[in-house]
Amino acid sequence: MQKVFNLLGATAFLMSGAMVVGTLVLYTRIPSLTKYYMSELKLELTKVMTQMVPAELDDVMPELPSATGPAIETPKLPF
Repeated sequence: MQKVFNLLGATAFLMSGAMVVGTLVLYTRIPSLTKYYMSELKLELTKVMTQMVPAELDDVMPELPSATGPAIETPKLPF
């Protein structure tokens, strides 16, 4: 019976150690993982926006005039 308890204790110790090591590794890697995924997200959003924006601008922008009228007179100042 003592061997079973020793085995359970050793197993619990190994599991606790593995959880501590896993937590430390994950904690140290979170900034680089976050930076990587944010850069990927920005790249994907940039691609989508560059595909969407020109089509939307063409629909909204009016045609440029081919000729212009005379210059507008500036108002006369009272002094």
